[in-house]
Amino acid sequence: MFAIVQAAGWPIWPLLLASILAVALIIERLVALRRAKVVPPGLLQRVVSEFRERGATQAMVVDLEAHSPLGRVLAAGLRNEGCSREIMKESIEEAGTVVSHELERYLTTLGTIASISPLMGLFGTIVGMIEIFASQAPSGSNPMQLAHGISVALYNTGFGLVIAIPSMIFWRHFRALVSGFVIDMQQQAVRLVEVLHGERRS
Repeated sequence: MFAIVQAAGWPIWPLLLASILAVALIIERLVALRRAKVVPPGLLQRVVSEFRERGATQAMVVDLEAHSPLGRVLAAGLRNEGCSREIMKESIEEAGTVVSHELERYLTTLGTIASISPLMGLFGTIVGMIEIFASQAPSGSNPMQLAHGISVALYNTGFGLVIAIPSMIFWRHFRALVSGFVIDMQQQAVRLVEVLHGERRS
């Protein structure tokens, strides 16, 4: 592997850096975007139950905000439980926008890596081809040596695609995951508003 890296030349080093960064971002997002961590099951029912027992206490709201992203959205509604439905919905939407932005953290970077990796690989291949043809003697060239040089230059393109394909897959997966979480949180927040205004029993 190290021999391939050496043979591919200096353009492969940015690709190696991009691959390390992509793996780190994928692992971080896999840990951060677990459903149990973002939208914990049963949280809304627990909040409704506690609200009916003790009301929206300050300690309950603070604990809910620190619990999870869904908790932050629900806490925004509880903070304004004495206000009109419109004000509650506005506060929930504002909290939801912030939470959505945090859930999408690093996804732009991962998408950028997925987009530019093939271009970086192509750039490395072009640099390698230029070096190969520039080193050929005017009197003639060895076909075997030329073929070997071209195959080495193509390592960059191949490595760029190896980085880009999984990065693109995970980027699309995480985007879909975040969209699903946001919709789920919106639905649960609407149910909370209806419960607080007496329009729904649970």
